[in-house]
Amino acid sequence: MGSVNYGTLGDRGNVQAVRIVTLEAEPRVLELRGDDLAQVNHGYGTTGIMTELEIPLAPVYDWGDRIIQFDSFMAAARFGQALGDATGIVKKLISVFAWPIPRYFTALQPYLGEGKAAVFAMVAESSLEPFETLVQAMGGSISYERSAADSGKGTPLLEYTWNHTTLHARNADPSLTYLQCLFPRDPDLVVLEQMYEQFGEEEVMVHLEFFRQGGELIPGALQLVRYTTEARLNQIIETLQAAGCFIPNPHKYTVEDGGSGQIDPAKVAFKAQVDPQGLLNPGKLRGWDERLA
Repeated sequence: MGSVNYGTLGDRGNVQAVRIVTLEAEPRVLELRGDDLAQVNHGYGTTGIMTELEIPLAPVYDWGDRIIQFDSFMAAARFGQALGDATGIVKKLISVFAWPIPRYFTALQPYLGEGKAAVFAMVAESSLEPFETLVQAMGGSISYERSAADSGKGTPLLEYTWNHTTLHARNADPSLTYLQCLFPRDPDLVVLEQMYEQFGEEEVMVHLEFFRQGGELIPGALQLVRYTTEARLNQIIETLQAAGCFIPNPHKYTVEDGGSGQIDPAKVAFKAQVDPQGLLNPGKLRGWDERLA
């Protein structure tokens, strides 16, 4: 059982096919491809037992890790946007951290200045020259370098990004929680700047991961939140939603409420085919439970 995101980082093609076993009196093996993958995408073990994934290969690059520091968060965010838009620079990772998030990366403290925003990037070594030119042009300073030849030494920056950031922060301060947020397509980062100014740096600490969705570069956020009450957390969510942000709420346990908030009839119908007794991850798919009510 499990979940597959056939559009990892937003674009289809990362998973080409899934083979699942049904929970029927006479189990079947089904192979799903193309748009049919949506029937199990983010299903969290409710729509069959996955036995095999078909994933295409990608070119191999020698990746260089870099930490870039900026005097302000918005300068760092604009650099992240510019790096993402620079199609001539091959990159794998663009993570942006508002202060005080960098203080939670204990092992990297020698490379992270007090009060500085930081960008963690993985860039193909063949693209480092234009990358460094962009860093200089946008007022950043490189404080840490790790080459592909050093891949067996130390911890790659990837281990400090995405929800690893949340882990590092909560190890230091268990009172922290987090939110998932997709900002609208906004090359000028107007909405991001408005939300950053509204919440400040201590209650909602902004952590961005730039990626492409439907071919467009957007900043996704895994904000660290200094938790006070459930009512305040919901107020933060509502404020972000009113600004045009999409929130897959990580504080909800059902597939729907942790995603779009809407029941997907196709997913429910597919579960009826492959798990007619509702044995897989009961209670996780709200649409299934409402169907039976």
